[in-house]
Amino acid sequence: MARVLCDPSVPVERVNAVLSGLDVAVESATPPWVGDDVVGLVSFEPVTAADLGRLPALRVIATPSVGFDHVDVAVASERGVWVCNVPDYCVDEMADHALALLLGLVRGVVELDRSVRAGIWSHASAGELRRVSDVRVGVIGFGRIGRALATRARALGMEVWVHDPLVPDEQVAAAGAQPAGLTDLLQACDAISLHAPLTPDTRGLIGSRELALLPAGAFVVNASRAGLVDTDALLEALESGHLGGVALDVLDVEPPSADSPAPAAARLVVNPHAGWYSERAVEEVNRRAAESIRAVLEDRTPENVVGVGHPPGRC
Repeated sequence: MARVLCDPSVPVERVNAVLSGLDVAVESATPPWVGDDVVGLVSFEPVTAADLGRLPALRVIATPSVGFDHVDVAVASERGVWVCNVPDYCVDEMADHALALLLGLVRGVVELDRSVRAGIWSHASAGELRRVSDVRVGVIGFGRIGRALATRARALGMEVWVHDPLVPDEQVAAAGAQPAGLTDLLQACDAISLHAPLTPDTRGLIGSRELALLPAGAFVVNASRAGLVDTDALLEALESGHLGGVALDVLDVEPPSADSPAPAAARLVVNPHAGWYSERAVEEVNRRAAESIRAVLEDRTPENVVGVGHPPGRC
């Protein structure tokens, strides 16, 4: 019997339910991946060229995530192995979480909680608070999540500006937002939320120069990738008082360690990369990854292909 291996973070029972009726055994395993009888992998763990060399029967790798940079897609494709991801399973969760972080900063929710626990009972202990509908928010990156956040922000009365050089201005305007260059957006917006992919072009997109362009008291939310922002410059702008608050759901080192502790400062909110999470998202991402495995094993073309393997009917 052929085997499908799942990394320990993947609930085997959910994958097994999707593959029910196929002549395969679903097992939990850890890298390095090895096995002459392994036909499928469901993994968020790395899958290297060396791994692929030890899996001669492998037909498909399904990653239960949006990202797939942990898989050597080029080598997999050369070997005729399909590689699939799940690009849209947590769009609502991510947009909701970014909005929640933004609202928490605008209304001082976390700082007010901290002050009460410190024995202070004052509506002013978080500084001057703003009316949500008075906030102009700049969305940097207008993919699925950026668009979903813009829709939510507009529903609350916020004016939305957007910077994304890959999206035509007409599409931004059709979504009810104002297209803008990065400099213009930073100078005009009371808050920014980052939703761009991390690439060589976007790494360090927001540094000290860009932060200085923001109005005094502006808010920064990053629930995308830590590398988009110069963290030292961000904390310096916060501690100097130039920024009114910062919320991070991503860090340069995750999880934090003794050598790289989580940053701590007044008006700083840090979450443990939880924006993607809901029970529904967990179910969906694992189910859809398993559905990609099933499609290939049934000689069908899977969805969300990022690395093309053998066409249906070939082994």
